[in-house]
Amino acid sequence: MTPSSASPAGPAQENQQSPRTRRSRNPRRLVLRRVLLGAGIAVLLLAICGGWLAFRAVQIKQNLESAMVLLPALQEQVTARDLPAAGMTLDDVERHTTDARTAGTDPLWKAAGILPLIGANFSAISEVTVSADDVVNRAVAPMLDKVETLDWDALTPANGRVDVAPLAGIAPTLASAATTVQLSYDRLDGIDNTRLLPQVAGPLQQAVGELDDVRAPLNSASRAAQLLPAMMGADGPRNYLVLVQNSAETRATGGISGALAVLTADDGRIALTDQGSSSEMGKFDPPVEVDTEQEQIYSYRMGAYIQSVNLTPDFPTAAQTAKTMWEERHEGSRIDGVIALDPVVLANILRATGPVELGTFDDPEVDALLAETELPTALDSTNVVPTLLSDVYAQIEEPALQDEYFAAVAGKVFGALAGGQGDSEQLVEALVTSSDQGRLYLWSAAPAEQELIARTGIAGAATGPMVGGASFGVYFNDGTGAKMDYYVRRTVQLLRECSDDGYSQYTVRVTLANSAPADAATSLPAYVTGAGAFGVAPGRVQTNTVAYGPAQSLLQTARLNGKDIPLGSFAHGNRPVGVLTTELGPGDTATIEMDFTKVVQENEPALDVTPTVQDPADVVLPLESTGACA
Repeated sequence: MTPSSASPAGPAQENQQSPRTRRSRNPRRLVLRRVLLGAGIAVLLLAICGGWLAFRAVQIKQNLESAMVLLPALQEQVTARDLPAAGMTLDDVERHTTDARTAGTDPLWKAAGILPLIGANFSAISEVTVSADDVVNRAVAPMLDKVETLDWDALTPANGRVDVAPLAGIAPTLASAATTVQLSYDRLDGIDNTRLLPQVAGPLQQAVGELDDVRAPLNSASRAAQLLPAMMGADGPRNYLVLVQNSAETRATGGISGALAVLTADDGRIALTDQGSSSEMGKFDPPVEVDTEQEQIYSYRMGAYIQSVNLTPDFPTAAQTAKTMWEERHEGSRIDGVIALDPVVLANILRATGPVELGTFDDPEVDALLAETELPTALDSTNVVPTLLSDVYAQIEEPALQDEYFAAVAGKVFGALAGGQGDSEQLVEALVTSSDQGRLYLWSAAPAEQELIARTGIAGAATGPMVGGASFGVYFNDGTGAKMDYYVRRTVQLLRECSDDGYSQYTVRVTLANSAPADAATSLPAYVTGAGAFGVAPGRVQTNTVAYGPAQSLLQTARLNGKDIPLGSFAHGNRPVGVLTTELGPGDTATIEMDFTKVVQENEPALDVTPTVQDPADVVLPLESTGACA
């Protein structure tokens, strides 16, 4: 038999297989090899990803920094109206923010946002790049395009008229820009920076702060562009009652409304069409109906005398009451809005217009009387306040003639404005300054317009959407029945003590000092001292100090010169209200303290104070904090 050429291998032959063949069939070694290979690939991918993310991070940083460097130059060019140069600078800014956004929204960068521990930093940076690009391309660029076509001279009064068409044309652009900035602010402010690295949290907070600085004036400009055309009579004549507040006799919004005027706006043309004094209006019996809650705090006088409509700090209430009173006394008249201002507003305006020659007042009796006085023949920013709040009382004894002089002076200043006297930019600055000081208020009878006004500081609302968070108010009402508040000096300060339970206690501290001369009872005119007609001895000053706490807080205790004292406790809306009365002789000082508890620690407190003859910077003192918030 021939042996088979393919006989089975025996044990010896099996042992002769190569070591490589045996290793390749070992499962554990095969798995280990694959794991090592996978890990190597993963490390390589991580290195590539890390390098790419680092590259993108450098791109973002460099582009955002380059854009920030260009912004001051852009602002200077726009201010100087060098619009061609501003356009080129803006092109560079847009290029940098677009490149930063491209890097910050790169798919790999976005994916890194889901990583544990560090992912929030990638997401936050993405949001910053998107917001920066949105603000530049959707807010700054469209506004610059409009500025290039805007006729600035048309916004300056000429021959008694302001062309409001350019404002109407830019209104949609401003509204869109304001919305973009507000959305960007909300997006960045909503990021939890406690999860971020300091290198990310710091720039994020800076961006939030800068957007916050921009959004307020931009929102104001947007509302102004929406409001002014119609309010200036673009759609038909408008009549505005002007309350000229006299700070020598305080009221919560500034001062007693001794002088009254009516301005008519028609197609941008402004004219003084009527004027009068509060004494001519007399007493309203029965009183005009007012909010019962406020009447309990400020008495029936709110609805009985136009001089007292602003005993309340809520200007919408005061304005509506004044409108009703004027229309009732002037049959057939229609008031479409109410404006309130004080002599410091006139001083601010006179800085823009320059001196205004008074000349004659078209009233022979007033002209004859003024000829016998030493009152100035021209008013400027330096003499208008002492003239209206002090000198006029020393030289004109008849109250009705004093009010006529007030109204006539206001008419002369308005005439200078309407005639185009002065610089328009300085005028806008004067009005903004007056609003910031709380000396300028506006109310519209048109609901849609008032809704826009209500979101601004010139609304003067004591309750509502503008009053939220830790908002306090300190207001003063004269109880002397005279003009002695010209001599009162005040300071107001908030003292905060924080606890660990999320609530704070605030103390409102108010000091009042009577700086009248020691012989005020005899050296000052009877009309200034009141001559004791309302139960306050000549030379002394009686003041009702009204303090508002934040919504839902509690009014607890009060002290006068360190001693506990009972106080009147009320509510206005959902805000607690405390009222204390003081009476000071010449040289006397009083310190009032009212405590408010259960105040939620959500934000820094806001403090609204009655504007007086003093500079607000001298009245409102810095916040002092103790306890957990120190």
